Amino acid sequence: MADFDVLVLGGAGVDTIVRVPELALPAGDYLPVPPIRDYVAHSGNGVALGFHALGLRTRFADLLGDDAFGALIQARYAAVGLDHVSIPAPNGTPRSVNLVDAAGRRFSFFDGRHPDGYRFPEDFYLPLVARAAHVHVATDRTPAVWAAARERGITTSTDIHAWNGVDEWAWPMASEADIVFLSSASAPSTIDDVMRAIAGKGRASVVVATEGERGCRVLADSTITRYPVAVPSRPVVDSNGAGDAFSTAFLSRWLGGRPLPECALAGAVSGAFACGAPGTHEELISSGALAAGMAAASGTWGPRVSD
Repeated sequence: MADFDVLVLGGAGVDTIVRVPELALPAGDYLPVPPIRDYVAHSGNGVALGFHALGLRTRFADLLGDDAFGALIQARYAAVGLDHVSIPAPNGTPRSVNLVDAAGRRFSFFDGRHPDGYRFPEDFYLPLVARAAHVHVATDRTPAVWAAARERGITTSTDIHAWNGVDEWAWPMASEADIVFLSSASAPSTIDDVMRAIAGKGRASVVVATEGERGCRVLADSTITRYPVAVPSRPVVDSNGAGDAFSTAFLSRWLGGRPLPECALAGAVSGAFACGAPGTHEELISSGALAAGMAAASGTWGPRVSD
């Protein structure tokens, strides 16, 4: 028996969210906005908190700065009881500034923060791999994780976000994971080709591309199936964290051996739920709420297009 259902590696930081009328610079050099807030955020954080909220035994491992933002993250994990371990981040806690418009759409300025070429110490994260049933990798700074997981028969997943299918940075993750998530935002007209390239060149048996309000695409057994979004149960106010909410709920069903349409429905319901709350990962769907949302949507929800 593994000590944890899921180990999440990397991907914690702080989002500074600025609410603006639209994602465009106005005339002049000044615009009054609603209060600007800092939120515990970024992809690995969202996945770890999401799994924890769904009841999976979750451990999160990352670098954190010895700064106010690192303390903010530590306090959030202590408050919700998330099992986590960290080592000092060389350049402090990563941050981003996200603009969110009146319709809830966002644009993010991510500072990266860690030095180019920096890798997590292997003696920090490899001992944790052996204690997990599944590993979700949210950073390209743990290259030894893939072989270590395969050697032990442990499944892996990753999220490469808005990848254009060309830039080389994503391949070390996209080619190694058993299931790959990405956004179509950087390759909307070629996303099918990108998905097929990931599956053809890598190890993934499932590739999932989210498309915002257009739903998602799931590639499995050489077939791409499109699924719609779920109707939100409350008004959309902020899309920050929706992709992480989608992948977490999708994976929670995939890890349980459930059919892919059910996995996609879970992701759609969770992603829609996340859009109804301001901030990045401030409100996380519970297992009960996810099941109820899936039951409510199942009668009218299903595949749109197969090719």
